[in-house]
Amino acid sequence: MNDWNIQSRAHACEACQQPFTDKQSYHTILFEEKVELRRQDVCDGCWQERFAGAQELNGFISQWQGVYQAPPPVTEAIQKETAETVLKKLIELNDPRYVPAGFILAVMLERKRVLKVKEQVIRDGRRTIIYEQSKTGEVFTITDPDLHLNQLEEVQRDVANLLEHGFNPPQAAETVAATVATETATNAPESPVEPAPATVTAETTVAS
Repeated sequence: MNDWNIQSRAHACEACQQPFTDKQSYHTILFEEKVELRRQDVCDGCWQERFAGAQELNGFISQWQGVYQAPPPVTEAIQKETAETVLKKLIELNDPRYVPAGFILAVMLERKRVLKVKEQVIRDGRRTIIYEQSKTGEVFTITDPDLHLNQLEEVQRDVANLLEHGFNPPQAAETVAATVATETATNAPESPVEPAPATVTAETTVAS
């Protein structure tokens, strides 16, 4: 089972393939598969005709209704790292070391009302929280790492470092510099290098 994943809102009904229009109502259904949860977005018509009884389907987890928002025009502006962008990168990395940090970031975004809790389920004995991004409709599946009080300080420090420095903390550059300095000192010649003869420059003062 994956500890987390992210699934974007579809831009068309997955049953009839009809593209969604701005402000159109749609339905999201979550099904449990072998490894992760699968999202399916359908229009009102297909929901009434084919999925109104989705609760009875095998693997059904949850369903909710949303309003489609057409994506804004793509811009090339450089965006600063935010809690949401860092969380997305952690999910892409899928590194178990970052599960606690990802959980804390999700909680932060929930408190800021960027993410909304849509469902909480128990999978393999662990609590899994299903969030939806309010504006984009993306679904984030986050596993609760069951943190203890004595772990919080370290995790909060990791989160602060990720938000401030991203995935290239300055300590890494300092370590490389220190390594280079050590290797330079180790490989330095044993006999001193004779200094070049000093050059004397005479200055001429011009009387006014």
